[in-house]
Amino acid sequence: MPTLELTTQIEQRLLARNRLLDSFFTVEAGRLAQACREMSDRFLQGGRLLAFGRGPYATDAQHVSVEFVHPVIVGKRALPAVDLSLAFAPWLETLVQSHDMVMGFGPPEGDTEVWAALDAARQRGAMTFALPGVQGSYFASPATQDPFIHQELIEILYHTLWETVHVFFEHRELGHDVGEAGFLYPFLGKEKQETFDVVAEVASSIQMKVRDDALLRAQVAKEESEKIGSAAVAMRERLDRGGKLIMFGNGGSATDANDWAIDCVMPPAGYHPIPAVSLSMEPANISAIANDVGTELIFQRQLIAQARPNDVAIGISTSGGSKNIVMALEEARKRNLLTVALLGYDGGEVLRRGLADFPLIVRSDYIPRIQEVQASIYHLIREALEGFGHA
Repeated sequence: MPTLELTTQIEQRLLARNRLLDSFFTVEAGRLAQACREMSDRFLQGGRLLAFGRGPYATDAQHVSVEFVHPVIVGKRALPAVDLSLAFAPWLETLVQSHDMVMGFGPPEGDTEVWAALDAARQRGAMTFALPGVQGSYFASPATQDPFIHQELIEILYHTLWETVHVFFEHRELGHDVGEAGFLYPFLGKEKQETFDVVAEVASSIQMKVRDDALLRAQVAKEESEKIGSAAVAMRERLDRGGKLIMFGNGGSATDANDWAIDCVMPPAGYHPIPAVSLSMEPANISAIANDVGTELIFQRQLIAQARPNDVAIGISTSGGSKNIVMALEEARKRNLLTVALLGYDGGEVLRRGLADFPLIVRSDYIPRIQEVQASIYHLIREALEGFGHA
């Protein structure tokens, strides 16, 4: 069981995030709405979103890419986006065109290599996002020096870009076929509509999304803080006995698993490395298993190979019902691993079947908001594993 002090610290840190986020997005909502409008223009002209970052910030590039390519908003179109983090400078040099959007991620203090790549892309006519930065088509000065809270803020920022860029598609002539989803856009392609008046509505919508996020985080602070602390205590015990953390998830949750693992092995200054792996960071294994025996086994097969006594299996699922998450947690149970699950909705099948020793639930049915609050949860667990020795 966590101490009362630990539970209180977790609750206070969750609520403190809300104050900072509200302040930032109150100021930035208008600029973000204008950025969404320009993004919609560029996508309609054939532009692509090219994203990149280093270390844990490469996972933001992964996340924004999957959100645009594989939208979870029913009926919304797939938009061209790619993560170039592995070798972003040469890839950008060969790929960037004038209609593209280039998004660079970094720590609160910024990253000079990221800024140099963004500057080169801007000189070729691309729209650039410096997250953070001091110049570009859109740039954000850091609202905090805490690397975890900074990353959570940036996740909300690019979620709002992804969610609201579609609004501008729906208010103008598109000029290309929307496919089977066309019935959802009755006015598309019929009459060109100006979008200047929509900017103010989008800005208000962005602020509303942040308020929804705050309400959800406050609910988690009230209902889940003790359980978050208990999970951290149990995980610390396993680590102290020689175990490691094994994370896994799909889509945006895969990028969260990757980020959490990197936060463990390559932590911010002053933190100590913790042994961790992400099964979602293994494209060759995932594609081989999916091709040969099925997608439901992509994490279970890897867990069989990777798991050792005293390890902790951590499944991340916004629905709580992803079959490959369920099967991996079942396997972890058979091997007597400690099991932790970050879940959305009502906890889904993972909760109903009791597959997690510590089910940490964000009770919402909207995936972006679930993911944003889940990021706060796993960052707080990372801090608790360190002993909350950092501001």
